Parts: sequence; C-alpha cells; structure tokens
Amino acid sequence: MIFSAQSMNFSDKIISWYKVHKRDLPWRQTKDPYRVWLSEIILQQTRVAQGMDYYLKFERTFPSVFDLADASEDFILKNWQGLGYYSRARNMHATAKKIVAEFDGIFPDTYDELVQFKGVGDYTACAIASFCFNRKCAVVDGNVYRVLSRIFGIETPIDSGTAKTEFKKLAESLICAKDPGSFNQAIMEFGALQCTPKSPDCNMCPFEDRCIAKATGRVSTLPAKSKKIKSRTRYFEYLILLNGGFTLIHQRNKKDIWEKLYEFPLLEYSELQSPDIVVNDIAKHLGQNITVVDVYGPIKHLLSHQKLFVRFWQLEAMVAPFDKDQHKVAIKDLDQFAFPKVVDNYLRDVDLRT
Repeated sequence: MIFSAQSMNFSDKIISWYKVHKRDLPWRQTKDPYRVWLSEIILQQTRVAQGMDYYLKFERTFPSVFDLADASEDFILKNWQGLGYYSRARNMHATAKKIVAEFDGIFPDTYDELVQFKGVGDYTACAIASFCFNRKCAVVDGNVYRVLSRIFGIETPIDSGTAKTEFKKLAESLICAKDPGSFNQAIMEFGALQCTPKSPDCNMCPFEDRCIAKATGRVSTLPAKSKKIKSRTRYFEYLILLNGGFTLIHQRNKKDIWEKLYEFPLLEYSELQSPDIVVNDIAKHLGQNITVVDVYGPIKHLLSHQKLFVRFWQLEAMVAPFDKDQHKVAIKDLDQFAFPKVVDNYLRDVDLRT
C-alpha cells in the first residue's frame, strides 16, 4: 500500500491542520532570527512546557544578540541552570560572539551560512532559514521522523546511517514552496500534538485513511530503532566542607557531564558504598580529621543515558583548598554560581548557614 504525497495533498492538509490546532507560542509571533534561534537552541532536547520560562528569561535578560555576546559565560550558564545539555549554552554564546564580530550582529539568511555556526546543525539552520527568510529547506527532527515513518510506512531505523538522508529527501519533496516556514512548523506541531509517540488519536487524524502505519497496525512500532543505548550508573559523594561561613567549590572542566558548571569536592564510586567506607575515604582524601554534621541522600538523578546516585556530606573541616582548581567561597555567595540541577536542588532544600 503506497500513497504519493500528491494523492493525499500532504502539504495542504498538514498546514490546514496547523492553522486550526497550533499553540500560541511567543517565538511564533516573530520573524526575528535572533529570537527564533534562541527558541530553537533552548528547545533542543527540551519540552516546550519546560523551555518556555527559559526562553522568556533569556529574551528578557539578553534582549539582543549583542547583549548575549557581551555576557560572561558564567552568567549565561547561571541563567541556563536546570535546563541540562549545557554545551548548548556554551555553543550559543560562541555563536553570538561570532555573529557580532563577523556579521555586525545580523544573522545571515541562507542555510549554508547558518549551518556554519557552532551548535547550529541541519535542523536549526533549516528552521531559521524557513521561518525567518522563507527559504525552502525542510526540517527533520524527532517529530518529523515519527510523522513521516507512520504515514508513509517507512521501516528504516531512524538511528541508522541512511535514515537522515532518506527522511530529508522525503521531507524536501513534500515541503510547500510558497510557505516553507508554515509547513515546517506544521509538521513538527503535528508530531508534538497529534501523531504523538504514545497513544496518538488516529481517529481524529486528517491522514487516517491514508496512513500506512494505521492501515497495517504498526503505529506503535514506527518509527523503528535498531540500537538500544546502555545506561551508565555512577555514585557521587559530594563533600560540603564548612568552617566559619566558608566552603570549597570547583569548576568541572573535564569532557564529561556538566562541563563548566560548579560543584563541591567530589568522590566518585562505581557502586554504592557504606557510610563507614565513605567517611574513611574522605578522611584519607582530605588528610585531616573531620566531623560529619549531616548526610543528605542518596538522591537518584537521571540524565540522558546516565543514572546518578548522589549523596551530600556536610562536614566540619578546614576549608583551605587542597587542590589547585578549588575556590574558597562564602556560603552566602553560592547562589552566584551555576551548579548542576541536583546540586542546586540540594542548596535550595538546606540552609548551610545554620
């Protein structure tokens, strides 16, 4: 069973659906490439419900690309705190600087120029080019994979080497040349609201009579995936050294999670340790006697493909840095630093100054 794009009037149908069902989102009220770019970077790997407040905050705090370029990386990360995938914020800052330095703050209007910027891949370049400059350039993201694989019955695993080329070619053949921006917005919105990952309402779908997945009972199995990514489990023991209103923190600079964010001194294990073992290791690590004031956790914290169990140890101890990368800071000033969400949540739940 094969239906052509022409036989189902794909472009007309999906844009008509979009005009009726689209959400009223602030970045849809503008063709300013700075704001569209901001929204697209924030919404990568992020649900609209979570990203909305961050978009509004960044739009308010950094009203122009010049403001974003002039800001410090630490300040940007602090505003990004809790959104995850922090490389997005660092890449965004680098791109803002380049646009100001090399393009006088004006975003280029072609895909080929946009895709050269750090953190701007095929999807984001197509989104900006089509939404803001009416360029015929089809977006392909998770929602688009799902919609096209189901309606056209495509069984190619979306994590395979050939998938992006195949789906991109199909999307390019479907896109409305007169209004590519609306088409791209429509197909993504259709995947987000109508052709959802689980339990889509197929009976209310404008493609119900033409959807191959619906006709062949494969809605729940498409899009297909060939690989299952293994999850890594890690055990973090954070050392909160307290003395005279001061403590120690350091910035993560390894190529690992939370790069450039701040944290407390850390012991990491491959499995959960008993409190006695951790206390003994802390004393060895610090080279001094310690008094345990409180233990908080373990807290289960899920990341993409990683499962963390995090414990916080409040300790009475000297706070002179025992590592060159550590900084002695006043407890009252901790809110000035960007911490990983699990650490920030801890600091919100406890009062280290008592």
